[in-house]
Amino acid sequence: MIQRIQTVWLLLSSLILFALFLFPYVSYIDLVGLGKNIYVSGVYSSVNNVATKESTFLMMTIATVVLALVPLFIIFKFRNRKVQLTLILIQVILICLFAIWMFIAANSILNLINQSIGASNIGIGFFLLPVSIVFLGLAVRGIRNDNKLIKSADRLR
Repeated sequence: MIQRIQTVWLLLSSLILFALFLFPYVSYIDLVGLGKNIYVSGVYSSVNNVATKESTFLMMTIATVVLALVPLFIIFKFRNRKVQLTLILIQVILICLFAIWMFIAANSILNLINQSIGASNIGIGFFLLPVSIVFLGLAVRGIRNDNKLIKSADRLR
């Protein structure tokens, strides 16, 4: 059962969440004119095309790793589809809460320099979370199709 299509969707969801470490979710220019990026691991400024870390978000980094590992854990619960569905629902809720946390963290950093989050500031990282939720939804559809298939096979017996 591990070779089912929902395994692919859960794996892609996990990879998308790990990609949060690669892409910034907010980019801005500070008062001095330096370009800065906010990642889940911290705030980075780029001086002469060299990224230097200014601050670290340890709790957000840990939360990102946990969120990215949960879909991998769900894959290995393939024998209990009801638990898989419950864990996916919990994962979607946690991703939504994580998105709110990311927004609040970025907003607090930008409030220090009298800026706000706008369409020009948003990076790729903010768009990765909805993509992960879409992949989780596709995994739910695959699990439900498996349930239907097993119920129909039980009726035939």
